[in-house]
Amino acid sequence: MKKILFLMGMIGIWSCTSTSKTEDGMKATIDEKEYGKLEDGRVAKLFTLKNAAGMEVTITNFGGKIITINVPDREGNFENVNLGMKKLEDYFDGAGFFGTLVGRFGNRIGKAKFTLDGQEYQLIANNGENMLHGGGVGQDKVLWDAQIVEAESPTLKLTTKSPDGEGGFPGNVDMEVTYTLQADNAIRIDYKAVTDKPTVINLTNHSYFNLTGMKEDILGHEVTLYADRYLPVDKGLIPYGEPETVKGTAFDFLEPHTIGERINDTTDAQIAIGGGYDHAMVFTDTTNNMKLGARVYEPKSGRVMELFTTEPAVQFYTGNFLTGSLTGHNDVQYNKRWGFCLETEHYPDAPNKPSYPSTVLRPGETYQTSTIYKFSTK
Repeated sequence: MKKILFLMGMIGIWSCTSTSKTEDGMKATIDEKEYGKLEDGRVAKLFTLKNAAGMEVTITNFGGKIITINVPDREGNFENVNLGMKKLEDYFDGAGFFGTLVGRFGNRIGKAKFTLDGQEYQLIANNGENMLHGGGVGQDKVLWDAQIVEAESPTLKLTTKSPDGEGGFPGNVDMEVTYTLQADNAIRIDYKAVTDKPTVINLTNHSYFNLTGMKEDILGHEVTLYADRYLPVDKGLIPYGEPETVKGTAFDFLEPHTIGERINDTTDAQIAIGGGYDHAMVFTDTTNNMKLGARVYEPKSGRVMELFTTEPAVQFYTGNFLTGSLTGHNDVQYNKRWGFCLETEHYPDAPNKPSYPSTVLRPGETYQTSTIYKFSTK
């Protein structure tokens, strides 16, 4: 096992399996070990990032999946707050996209096709007649190349090349995603991509969070979303028009509301269609500046998660399609509404909606976005 230790700006490589204490606290480290083998025999790695405060995140280069996120409650007790599976093989069928990197295009594209520069591209329909999260052949199933980066904070860089025509998308696209565990208990994710042919791209991470430490469902979590509009959807969960105001709807989280407060209000047509929340929330600040997009508070544990992003929107999803068929960490059964997602993104179906912020990437341009999930207590 290889371990990288970060202390006072100096970096060394050690051969050891334990983390020692110092007068200033615990060292920040990255461990690398074998996680398991894919069906074709290739070896997936598991990387454990730990900061000096004791927060620990595990990530595999298979799909760039976040496996666990261990953070303290208000009493200082560390627990995992990320839905995930117990072993690598459990992810081979997708496992609800738990923790994974999603691409080339996160979320849905209507009728699994789009037109770019006068040419129509047919994608793989894997969600009814629509494409979802890459069409079933996306980056969640890729064994990414992994590199531990020498930096002041534990940093893991993942790279891959998506070939021209993969999933029906044009262009050879080089992707780079960097995970950094910051000293302030924040996970920063930086996305980059370049292409040799005009294409569309919308990368995100699909972690499911449960700040109770998986003890109960997420309905008691208090959510604030700094989003004054949202995208109504049709029965296929495809946006059908322009963003609408959240005022007077169950989608108004400008002030804190628990997830469960209005999630069963089927008199709201959009709640009925989604079976709960499964909608793109459009931030009040839609620029590419880093801004606070959401805050989630879990009263029993005291845990707080804040979302910062350069993206214009976030898909707020409340685990409506979890059925209890999957059993993950600590033998927890993932029942309906056992996790929530905050998937930072451009708008779903943007390639078919010219008025939406563009997701087109052309040769010579660089796609670049960043998202931070910061954990604390109160």
